[in-house]
Amino acid sequence: MAKSFDFKRLRRLTTIYLVVQVFLVILLVYMAMNFQTILQAEGRPQRFLHSVVVTLLIQLALFYPLNKLAGRDAEREVDSCADGLSVEELKVLRTKRIIGESIKTAVFIFFITFIFKAPQDRFILSVIYFSFILTILSYFQCYNFAAKRLMREKG
Repeated sequence: MAKSFDFKRLRRLTTIYLVVQVFLVILLVYMAMNFQTILQAEGRPQRFLHSVVVTLLIQLALFYPLNKLAGRDAEREVDSCADGLSVEELKVLRTKRIIGESIKTAVFIFFITFIFKAPQDRFILSVIYFSFILTILSYFQCYNFAAKRLMREKG
């Protein structure tokens, strides 16, 4: 028997993630202009381009794990949209959700700690900031893509 799914909550979540992504892109552009201005005033305008390149390299290294995590989270959420789940199935999904949220919280704490413990050089702070924002954006993009693909497959 094929399971039926109710994707109303998941569609709402992907819309919220889309709004957050727009906000983060605006914040990223604003802070990029801010860091560029500060580094230019310090007489190191080339360091801004270096920070962008280093950030892109970091994002290339982080993309696969982020895509994997987002795919698992999207699969879990799509599975939780099935009608008539048993108590055991709900417990397994809840455990998976707690593990996923713990990983995301650990990454967030890592970036916040790294920002406070890093040297107060604007170049280093710009790399950390850009990496943090782009990591969140990449996760949301991968999540929305995976969730929409799974909803099409199962719906």
